[in-house]
Amino acid sequence: MTDIITPQAPSPDAAPPRQRVMLVTGLSGAGKTTALKTLEDLGWEAIDNFPIRLLPLLIDTPHPVGQSGQDRPLAIGFDTRTRGFDPASIVRQVRELEQRPEYAVSTLFLDCAGRELQRRYAETRRRHPLAQDRSAEAGIAEEREWLQPLRRWAENVIDTTDMPLSELQQEIRRRFALEQSPTSIIVTSFGFARGMPPSADLVFDMRFLRNPHWDRNLRALTGLDAPVGAFVTEDPAYAGAVDRIVDLLSFLLPRYQAGAKAYVHIAIGCTGGRHRSVFVAEEITKRLQAAGFCPSVQHRNLTSRPVDAIEGSPVQSPE
Repeated sequence: MTDIITPQAPSPDAAPPRQRVMLVTGLSGAGKTTALKTLEDLGWEAIDNFPIRLLPLLIDTPHPVGQSGQDRPLAIGFDTRTRGFDPASIVRQVRELEQRPEYAVSTLFLDCAGRELQRRYAETRRRHPLAQDRSAEAGIAEEREWLQPLRRWAENVIDTTDMPLSELQQEIRRRFALEQSPTSIIVTSFGFARGMPPSADLVFDMRFLRNPHWDRNLRALTGLDAPVGAFVTEDPAYAGAVDRIVDLLSFLLPRYQAGAKAYVHIAIGCTGGRHRSVFVAEEITKRLQAAGFCPSVQHRNLTSRPVDAIEGSPVQSPE
């Protein structure tokens, strides 16, 4: 006889999960804003330029109804521009928070060499926040001195001197991802005659395939219907084209993810957006799923009315 194992409820004495709180600071121009945006993409609740003296009030504020605070850690951005900035006072507050068992507090400091910061400010033609009436070099030196106590205190320091934006995003993801965060892959079918998707990263044109619109038995159907799929796959160019597209995507998608790209939008187009593009988008989605990716598919013009005028003249496939 098989024993029945009844799951045990968690012990009432078990300590609840600790709320993660990370303070994000550093030299102006070193990448704090990029770090916070990347953390937000990873699922952190990110707040920039927040007065640190109000931090105890913020973290003790109840979350909105239906949201669990334990599921979403908090990233607080601040620097010398933040109202009430005082490094010594901030260190004292962090020490006090660390004594509270319900919180796990850490600090991320973004550093950068002065010469590189000067180059960045010159390139963007912006003034350094501490150098409104003097050189950027002087403002950077003063800010570095102000921030030294926080740099010494920080558990996590990232030097962005020789780090392009994409590498900083990748490093933030590597260190602070809550879990594996794959790139979101969206496959969209569309009709060129009705305009291209404005956010497409990769566009593939299926207008070289035979057009089911000119078959009177298929015109009212869509690429989701089996007769249309059979018609499209009978085109001699279909199999080789789709194989090559899937091979290309299988090569590119892991590199997009390694480059910290949050979304990849793949657009598959035909003339009207109802037949060829719909069927090919569905097939490519299935092939990518079989290869281990998790794409979603959507059909922008599936319900559009078939119109001869936008489809052009019927083209006979070469014998």
